Amino acid sequence: MTADDSGATSRDTDTGDEAAGDVPTGDPEGAVEVGDDDSIAIRLEQLILGADRRYTPFQAARSAGVSMDLAARFWRAMGFADIGQVKALTEADVLALRRLAGLVEAGLLSEAMAVQVARSTGQTTARLADWQIDSFLEGLTEPQDSGLTRTEITYPLVELLLPELEEFLVYVWRRQLAAATGRVVRAADDAEMVDRRLAVGFADLVGFTRLTRRLEEEELGELVEAFETTCSDLVAAHGGRLIKTLGDEVLFAADDAGIAAEIGLRLIETMTNDETMPELRVGIAFGTVTTRMGDVFGTTVNLASRLTSIAPKDTVLVDGAFAVELGRTGDAPVSEADAAAAEKAAEEGTGAAPPSYRFALQPMWQRPVRGLGVIEPWLLRRRG
Repeated sequence: MTADDSGATSRDTDTGDEAAGDVPTGDPEGAVEVGDDDSIAIRLEQLILGADRRYTPFQAARSAGVSMDLAARFWRAMGFADIGQVKALTEADVLALRRLAGLVEAGLLSEAMAVQVARSTGQTTARLADWQIDSFLEGLTEPQDSGLTRTEITYPLVELLLPELEEFLVYVWRRQLAAATGRVVRAADDAEMVDRRLAVGFADLVGFTRLTRRLEEEELGELVEAFETTCSDLVAAHGGRLIKTLGDEVLFAADDAGIAAEIGLRLIETMTNDETMPELRVGIAFGTVTTRMGDVFGTTVNLASRLTSIAPKDTVLVDGAFAVELGRTGDAPVSEADAAAAEKAAEEGTGAAPPSYRFALQPMWQRPVRGLGVIEPWLLRRRG
């Protein structure tokens, strides 16, 4: 986007270009001749976007009533490349610009926040769209017995799927928004809405680099997909949140240390019982975490990553703060010696029934960790 950023001016109306909103005649690409593949791509674009190409970026910005500079910032934040002054935008693009700018003008969002909204939405939906095309649509558009090619099948298939996928996307987004809002309003104070105390864990496949050299690309892709699917299901089922996946590693978080402990051990147990999976190691830390755009940052996250890197195969290592939190909530004994004494007293009839602990903690050797000083890891196990 290279046009002047001053918005609508007198020279906007007479530059030799078509006026804003004028619909080009003939081919949507103008006078450029296109091949069959390009023609189908344009038809698919029109189907998905629900409109023809009408505006250059400058015309779209003018129609939306925003400066070219702000329009370009929104466009890049959503993840789209600069396109110069090609007539490639639609009424939907103008409406999106108008909505974002309207939120700023109404004082509901600052300009920086509006750009963040565009960026977070663009990054999330870009990955979703790539996944659906690469994994979902690709499988459904294999050549059929009818003799139709994949290209010939794609258009009617997208036409059928589009409204259903759109409705489902909105449903899931509303559900996730309701859950996220609930977590925020339950925070103890305003500071906790941004900087919160969470349990943060990493789960990492052992020897993944060696696997990349040994497995075929398709086999490696299937392994990563199986790993991510298993982790996603387990984390969600036990009340955690999957923050992100990094191929051979996943990052998850939970409001409660007991939930995070259960997730970590379940991941180890599930992967150990799957012969197709490599060994796994998990590291979990508890403390203050900064959340931004669905991601988590801070010393607690760094500590969880370091614990994962030093964890033995098929084990869960936690930090001292996590161990203290499990003791505070009654999920693990503060002292194994005291717990053993209480159990013995109960067996002999000289004491009350001891608490029913879910987890056991074993202190490991203290060790220096680059950037974090000396830490004391704890080995997390199921009790009994």
